[in-house]
Amino acid sequence: MSQPPLMPKATAVWLVENTSLTFEQIAEFCKLHPLEVRGIADGEVAAGIKGLDPITSGQLTREELERAAKNPNHHLKLAERKVKVPEIKRAKGPRYTPVSKRQDRPNAILWLLRNHPELKDAQIIRLIGTTKSTIAQIRDRTHWNAQTLTPVDPVSLGLSSQIDLDFEVGRAAKDRPAALAEAGSTLLPAEETTAREPAPASQPFADMSKPKREQEAAIDVDSVFAKLKQLKRPADEDDDI
Repeated sequence: MSQPPLMPKATAVWLVENTSLTFEQIAEFCKLHPLEVRGIADGEVAAGIKGLDPITSGQLTREELERAAKNPNHHLKLAERKVKVPEIKRAKGPRYTPVSKRQDRPNAILWLLRNHPELKDAQIIRLIGTTKSTIAQIRDRTHWNAQTLTPVDPVSLGLSSQIDLDFEVGRAAKDRPAALAEAGSTLLPAEETTAREPAPASQPFADMSKPKREQEAAIDVDSVFAKLKQLKRPADEDDDI
């Protein structure tokens, strides 16, 4: 399996804005879902993320990009890295946030809750170094400054790197299909919910155009005449004898 670019979401933003590639090509190259790429094009996803040019960063050659633009079925391939990128060692515990930027954390939390609801509280804590109680207050709109908060991308605020944000979002996305499958298993198919109730078996030839009361009256009259005929037969037989 091929590796994604260093900053997949930022790379996808640049490709959407500066190329004519299809959503499927961008999604495959950046290891994103095609609907997520469509959301980037519509401005609903990755708001505030600055695009990263994969050509200037050495992740994609111009010839490869032009080849993919001419052929929608072409699969983009990463360029060979000339410099080995060292593996990032992640420290355990919440991230340290400078004092000058701590006042921006509520706005970043609100942005994460709106744009990435699949993230768990522990992941938000690792990203921007906040507390679980603060996340709960902002989610429930009980924060002391809830009325003036505005959602702002934590990357643009300098509270988190784009690589860390993409890493946590990708980890949370792995658990999303299983949760959706469990929720979908409880729903009835549309054929069952929209099907009409069948006509009663006792009245297969009932005229559905007549009101229900008229149908019941007609049935009652027929039953009365049938009973009268049964009562009349013994009397007729006595007269014949």
